[in-house]
Amino acid sequence: MSESMTMITMASFGLVAISIAVFAGLKGWQGWLEVKRLELTGAGRREARSPAGDMIEMADLRERVRKLESIAAVIDL
Repeated sequence: MSESMTMITMASFGLVAISIAVFAGLKGWQGWLEVKRLELTGAGRREARSPAGDMIEMADLRERVRKLESIAAVIDL
């Protein structure tokens, strides 16, 4: 009798563990689908920046290009 109860208990714990794993996997899958849905609809688009922000970014890019050009001028190929 004790051995059969042990087997039933082990089987029920296994069934509960599998159920928890499946539930967690389904929640993860739904979350991933929601992220992809948002990517496709473009809901993550940023707001338009001010012209001052664009000018700052452009100045930063120019400085980076200047630094890369100075590094390239030192290297002889």
